[in-house]
Amino acid sequence: MLESPFLLIRAALPHMYEREWGRIINVSSIHGLRASAFKSAYVAAKHGLEGLSKAVALEGAPHGVTSNCVNPSYVRTPLVDKQIKDQAATHGIPEDEVIEKIMLTESAIKRLVEPEEVGELIAFLAGPSAGMVTGAAYTMDGGWTAS
Repeated sequence: MLESPFLLIRAALPHMYEREWGRIINVSSIHGLRASAFKSAYVAAKHGLEGLSKAVALEGAPHGVTSNCVNPSYVRTPLVDKQIKDQAATHGIPEDEVIEKIMLTESAIKRLVEPEEVGELIAFLAGPSAGMVTGAAYTMDGGWTAS
């Protein structure tokens, strides 16, 4: 979660520098900004990715390269669907209650992030309109980090 982005960025930057244009977009997580119990390795990796992205933003700026992170909370994916089923079985509650009462307790909006929403933000950050957007962490968390 940290080593692969580092290696990809290291390989891509010289080519971006040659062209004096580039976009680095790291998919982090809400856990890149907030810690949760029992997720120490994941939280540490995502916090590291946030730092990497900011360092690349500063280093790449003179070369026309931007670097940002997208920080979704729980995205509706097969992995999250499995987590919901597992949590429902563990706690003996319906799956919709797992989403609202376990996964999204910190979120003001009680729904999962849709993959298309993440894709649309990434598409914006990859385009020419985001030329002044760098070193940022874009949350897609339904208000989790607002508190």
